[in-house]
Amino acid sequence: MEFLTEDRERLDAIFRWRRDVRHFRPDPVPEDMLERLRRAMALAPSVGNARPWRVLRVRNDGLREQIRRIFLACNEAAAEEYDTARQAEYRRLKLAGLDRAPEILAIFTAIDPASGHGLGRRRMPETLTQSTAMAIHTLWLAARAENLGLGMVSILEPAKVEALFMLGAEWRFSALLCLGWPEQHDDTPLLHRAGWQENAATEWEIR
Repeated sequence: MEFLTEDRERLDAIFRWRRDVRHFRPDPVPEDMLERLRRAMALAPSVGNARPWRVLRVRNDGLREQIRRIFLACNEAAAEEYDTARQAEYRRLKLAGLDRAPEILAIFTAIDPASGHGLGRRRMPETLTQSTAMAIHTLWLAARAENLGLGMVSILEPAKVEALFMLGAEWRFSALLCLGWPEQHDDTPLLHRAGWQENAATEWEIR
C-alpha cells in the first residue's frame, strides 16, 4: 500500500494533537471503541515479536483509591524537593486525571517472556520495556484518532503499584494511563501552556 500526501497530513495532525490529558469528562468509553484501541495496540512493534506488555483495566473502586493514595503521597514528596518558588508552581499543576477519567489502565512488562525466544534482547534486555513504550505510544495515537484523550501518571512508586496488583516477580510496572473524553481539545502541551517547560523540536546531530 502506498500512502498519499493527505495521509501524511492526517498523521501529522494526530501527532500534533496527541497531548497528555489530565482533565477528563466522566462519560464512559464505549466497549467497541476500547476493542479498536486494543487491536491497534497489538500492531505495535516489539523486540523478537515478544509482545511483552500486559494491560490491566482497573475497574475496582478500591484499587483505584489505593492508586490515588500512592499518587498523592508521591506527589507531595516530589513537591517538597523543589525550592519555594518552583514548589508553588508545581502545586498549581494538575498532574493526573485519576479523579475523573472513566478508564484507568495499568501496564506491566514481562522481564523474561517465553514469547520471542529471546531474539534481539539478549544483549539489550531493556528492549522489552522499550517495546512496551512503543505499544503505549501506538495506543496513544489510536486514542487521539478516536477523539479520546490519554494521560500518563508517572508520579508513582513502582514497587507499591506492583505490590498492589500482585502479578508476580516476572512482571514490572511500566505505566499507569488515564483514558477518556478530554474536557477540551488543545494542541499545546499542558506544561508548555502552564509555563513549566516549553515544547521544543529535537535537533538531529551529525557525527
